[in-house]
Amino acid sequence: MRSYPAVQKYRFIWVWMGDPALADEAKIPDMHWNDDPEWAGDGKMIEVKCNYRLVVDNLMDLTHETFVHAGSIGDRNVAEAPFDVHYDEHTATVTRWMKGIDPPPFWKSQLNKKIKYDGRVDRWQVIKFQAPCTVNIDVGVAIADTGAPEGDRSQGVNGYVLNTMTPSTNQTCYYFWAFARNYNLQDQSNTIELREGVAKIFQQDEDILEAQQQAINANPEREFYNLNIDAGAMWSRRITDKMVEKEQQA
Repeated sequence: MRSYPAVQKYRFIWVWMGDPALADEAKIPDMHWNDDPEWAGDGKMIEVKCNYRLVVDNLMDLTHETFVHAGSIGDRNVAEAPFDVHYDEHTATVTRWMKGIDPPPFWKSQLNKKIKYDGRVDRWQVIKFQAPCTVNIDVGVAIADTGAPEGDRSQGVNGYVLNTMTPSTNQTCYYFWAFARNYNLQDQSNTIELREGVAKIFQQDEDILEAQQQAINANPEREFYNLNIDAGAMWSRRITDKMVEKEQQA
């Protein structure tokens, strides 16, 4: 039997399928929120019938929440808020702040588990892609004008959506995800509620992603057209393209 270097870390098993001499545990993406005692959470795995890069695209552009997840985490503020994009050789980060807004139902219910409040909030999404296929998203809401944009999130609730994909074929992938939070840490019912609630949200993503792959297959001559909101996804694809090119040259 052929064997591969493997490491158990952050409640995942990481397998290196290349040259064993090049296996480097230090290159495993940081997903410590999944087993940090200061955070609580759980997740699932989805087998998605699409290329893994479509999942990355979906996570890097959360404006789709406005249309796909209306009624839970999505509202017009996600699509209309300005955002910043930063990138380097291995990562791309999209940062979006929505200040002084009415919280969507999902976040209103989570905030009220910590603070009984019925007013406006400051909401954030910080999406970080790490090549080739890990996306960690820092999300949350805090009572408006209490300092969250400046770094004081004490008057709010914070979560991390942890996502990493393993391609299985050119048109299928295994999508591992978890949602971790830093409030109500001992409330297991809150953990289950969040896991199942996020699973329903991701089911909507799965439907869209598989339809997108089918549309791509039916129209192979079509090219991707990037809008300004696609900047994060565009840079993640460019970074991955360079990695593939370098590997093929080697």
